Amino acid sequence: MVSKKSRSEVRIKKHKRMRNRFSGTAERPRLSVFRSNNHMYAQIIDDTVGNTLVAASTLEKDVKSELKKTNDVEAAAYLGTVIAKKALDKGIKEVVFDRGGFIYQGKIRALAEAAREAGLEF
Repeated sequence: MVSKKSRSEVRIKKHKRMRNRFSGTAERPRLSVFRSNNHMYAQIIDDTVGNTLVAASTLEKDVKSELKKTNDVEAAAYLGTVIAKKALDKGIKEVVFDRGGFIYQGKIRALAEAAREAGLEF
């Protein structure tokens, strides 16, 4: 009988393959996205040093207070605008988008498009 890998194992393998192709630099850091069943997390990372420059998630009080639910497309779009505003305040305009092995649709797409509309370039 053929055993089937779990979705999380497949996602982690995809993410590792993607990370071989690109990394964040000081001039163009990496916008990394992770979503769990209940929340979403976004970080802007400089991989040359290993520092997180900006971070936002739906767990933060000011973000959570603006949302009805923390795990839907509207929450992802709002998180995209929040991370973009924080990045622009730190002087970061261009990033490399790291979808974390997730498929580019739904929440991941909503976050990316909202970040682009708020001023980030990728």
